[in-house]
Amino acid sequence: MKKIALIFGVTGQDGAYLSEFLLKKKYIVHGVKRRSSSINTFRIDHIYQDPHLKKRNFILHYGDISDSISVSSIINKVLPDEIYNLAAQSHVGVSFEIPEYTANVDGIGALRILETIRQNSFKKKIKYYQAGTSEMYGGNSLEKFQNEKTRFYPRSPYGAAKLYAHWITVNYRESYNIFACNGILFNHESPIRGETFVTKKIVSGLCKIKRNQIKKIYLGNLYAKRDWGHAKDYVEAMWKMMQQKKPDDYVIATGKQYTVKQFINLTAKQLKIKINWKGKGVNEKAYSEDGKVIIEIDKKYFRPSEVNSLLGSSIKARRILKWKPKINLQMLIKDMISHEKC
Repeated sequence: MKKIALIFGVTGQDGAYLSEFLLKKKYIVHGVKRRSSSINTFRIDHIYQDPHLKKRNFILHYGDISDSISVSSIINKVLPDEIYNLAAQSHVGVSFEIPEYTANVDGIGALRILETIRQNSFKKKIKYYQAGTSEMYGGNSLEKFQNEKTRFYPRSPYGAAKLYAHWITVNYRESYNIFACNGILFNHESPIRGETFVTKKIVSGLCKIKRNQIKKIYLGNLYAKRDWGHAKDYVEAMWKMMQQKKPDDYVIATGKQYTVKQFINLTAKQLKIKINWKGKGVNEKAYSEDGKVIIEIDKKYFRPSEVNSLLGSSIKARRILKWKPKINLQMLIKDMISHEKC
């Protein structure tokens, strides 16, 4: 019997990579996507348009994690072996502008799934994965590395909503004996990352500058430090968590940290763009070889409360899950540049 997986947030970066991974593992994959007036399936079109997968192994459903009836009806219809909750309003900056929506989707959305799993426990034991985030730590830890025992201190509506989802997952696991685990994933990127995320914005922007399509890009905090991995590595960790005998929570990270400015420099080097930095603070700018400004700071891209440093320790995942990242930052950037055909 093939295992059945249900992915909420299937059209996102992680949903696309996880779908591919599970299909290679011979799963039947059901994905939930929101109904929209614009087509938003570009990340999974190559899967869905395969006539064999469409008929047999990859099925899409319209649904919305903010609608409890939608969530329960899909789960009751599919009755999967595993549910992966990757659905979220995942942009930290945007969460300050739409905090209530972020809380509803990122926080209460997890509760809707867990409650449906609880109600179906007499029919089938369904395993649950909750997509957590390093933003729950908030960057104020006195420890250099954040791990599963580090105190949470979210600094955004996004982080706070995800923290609710984390603890309600633990609560349902302990109260109802549900196989439910949290993946506390640090920043993970890929060629199919959303256009508004800083890594994609940098790679795409510098490629367009090189092709003379735009003159400059605007960014926020250049000195925010992040632990960046590749989404392809991280979805494998999600699956590994779900194959354990006992559910638990795991930090998934590379253990290496770079500033946004370092990411820019590494990208520019691969693109053979020579840049020169001048100025300080919000007046710091990057100049091209011919003296033109190609990167400027814009205060609108600063968060109301900044998270300056995130660095994960995945020792537990490496020991128990036998997981470790295969793709380093240089390889990640190369993959993103290749996708831009630059």
